[in-house]
Amino acid sequence: MYTSDHDFSPILVLAQSNAYIIHMDLSAMPKAFSDHHNWYLTTISSISDTSKTTFTPNSKHIYYPSSVHGFSAILTSSELEKLKKSPGYISSTRDRPLKVLTTHTSQFLGLSSVSGAWPATNYGEDVIIGLVDTGIWPESESFSDEGMTVIPSRWKGKCASGTRFNSSLCNKKLIGAHFYNKGLLANNPKLKISVNSPRDTSGHGTHTASIAAGNYVKGASYFGYASGTASGMAPRARIAMYKAIWTYGVYESDVLAAIDQAIQDGVDILSLSLAFALDDIFLEDDSMAIATFAAMEKGIFVAASAGNDGSLYWTVVNGAPWLLTVGAGTVDREFEGIFTLGDGNQINFTTLYPGNSSLIQRPLVFLDGCESVHKMKKFKNNIIVCKDNLSISDQVEKAKSAKVSGAVFVTNISLSEYYTRSSFPAAFIGLQAGQKVVEYIQKRNNPKGSLQFRKTIIGTKAAPKVGGYSSRGPFPSCQHVLKPDILAPGSLVLASWSPISSVAQVQSHPLFSKFNLLSGTSMAAPHVAGVAALIKKAHPDWSPAAIRSALMTTANPLDNTHNPIKDVANYNLAATPLDIGAGHMDPNKSLDPGLIYDAAAEDYIKLLCAMNYTKKQIQIITRSTQNCLNKSLDLNYPSFIAYSGSDGKFVHEFRRTLTNVGEAISSYTAKVTHEWNKGQCGAREIDFQ
Repeated sequence: MYTSDHDFSPILVLAQSNAYIIHMDLSAMPKAFSDHHNWYLTTISSISDTSKTTFTPNSKHIYYPSSVHGFSAILTSSELEKLKKSPGYISSTRDRPLKVLTTHTSQFLGLSSVSGAWPATNYGEDVIIGLVDTGIWPESESFSDEGMTVIPSRWKGKCASGTRFNSSLCNKKLIGAHFYNKGLLANNPKLKISVNSPRDTSGHGTHTASIAAGNYVKGASYFGYASGTASGMAPRARIAMYKAIWTYGVYESDVLAAIDQAIQDGVDILSLSLAFALDDIFLEDDSMAIATFAAMEKGIFVAASAGNDGSLYWTVVNGAPWLLTVGAGTVDREFEGIFTLGDGNQINFTTLYPGNSSLIQRPLVFLDGCESVHKMKKFKNNIIVCKDNLSISDQVEKAKSAKVSGAVFVTNISLSEYYTRSSFPAAFIGLQAGQKVVEYIQKRNNPKGSLQFRKTIIGTKAAPKVGGYSSRGPFPSCQHVLKPDILAPGSLVLASWSPISSVAQVQSHPLFSKFNLLSGTSMAAPHVAGVAALIKKAHPDWSPAAIRSALMTTANPLDNTHNPIKDVANYNLAATPLDIGAGHMDPNKSLDPGLIYDAAAEDYIKLLCAMNYTKKQIQIITRSTQNCLNKSLDLNYPSFIAYSGSDGKFVHEFRRTLTNVGEAISSYTAKVTHEWNKGQCGAREIDFQ
């Protein structure tokens, strides 16, 4: 989580001030004003504590996005109190920080140039995917416009110039680039931004954009790992980048402005790999939910990350029912090294060490707990073997300090990706294999061994599995809709990267690469956004809900062993819909779902009314006044969730309407195929055959 808001130093104002997002009732605008922008600026001027000789509205005002009826501005506490008494005022919230939530994945998903979704949609040609992220590295080969046709005439966007970024860097692939940081600067007035432009200095935005719609790049790899031809899910789709995430932080007002611009520019798909994370908030307090409601009304499909706070339940974010909420899973690929003993026995281990492999055998020495750096330095030209008597992190740091030639750590704990990316040659092995190594060392007069790296294994089983980090449902702010919706590749995904952002270290020296392997629901969301672009190309008249339905009803709850997808965080037991939603995305089947569950803005409003949202709360979300004469918790959604009473027994009736988008003369039979119970929460999977 980024740091919280900072108070302002009194520069143009007489008291401490902060940035706020203000919601206004547009119907209350006096007729004297020609547009709401002038009304907002006049309102800011009328409440200002600043001297009339020094005040300008722009010194207070930050944005006025149309996806939210209102504006964001820098206000003192007294100004805010005066604003609350102004005509049209609805509510206000502090401009709060948000949090950022990544070759073979296209093959794992079954995409092929021979048949299926790619050739059927011409690889998503001319569909426009917008991303709100850290920017983009335009020179990356993933954003080459080779093979791209003329930019669609309906496109209204442009490329903004800035530090080390000229608008001429855009092309027929990268057709839009903007940057937003007024909110960041308002909350951090002393901050100096060194690269003030759409250019990506961290790599995250470049990574997600290339996952969604990157062009083909031959010879891609992470220091030899995952080598092959890289491409996005929709290689012929267009990309528009809206940079609102900065190394220094990310704020709601900047994200709102970015989404608003994407809507105005005319994107077809939005991919959001960030979230507003607060406990027990209402949807009208969730800026992502508000902005994306406006996007949904304009026919824009939104894929959003479920969050990386798993494996606890009730941790999912971006769970508004008009979004597709994406969890993350593994793929059938692993990265390994080989530890070879002098007697020829080999032990495989998981690694992403980027240094060179070596077949040279070195003496092995067993130092038990590896508690002494001084002792390790005596054997720094050997491969030391450490047993997990103390903290594994302490052992790793001590071996690093000793600058050993190699190390083998024997441990029984499940290691994070941090350890597999060690900065020196290291192997992490289990207790059983470790005991064999120790016995070999103790029985031999001259024990030796070697460490090899950069091995990529394809076709591993079982896959996918739910990533332990992937956030789980239900969504606290809308418990009547099952979340997450779907699972997509998110673990160790190879994609393009900013070449000025280091990806690893070897003996304290930073390493740089044009590609990087990342894990997170941040990587899962653009996979879905790219496949949604393929569906949009095949069915341009489909609503966002129809696209969501196609993805969910064709998702696969089984892994590549034809057994239920497993949860690595729950002893590899079968995952539940609160972990995986409808299952793992299947792009080829999603183009022809047969039946769809469609929904429109009025259906979501009925749900909000049935959830007892007030007229004011609904107005903040929908920018419209509703009388709530029609209420229904039965949103026409492709999943079902119910909660039991204290005795565990309940009866719940669901009503759904399905639309046939398959053959004109078709027959379908409903069948309950799976049923889950998790505490007081139950879910069912229903197939139509």
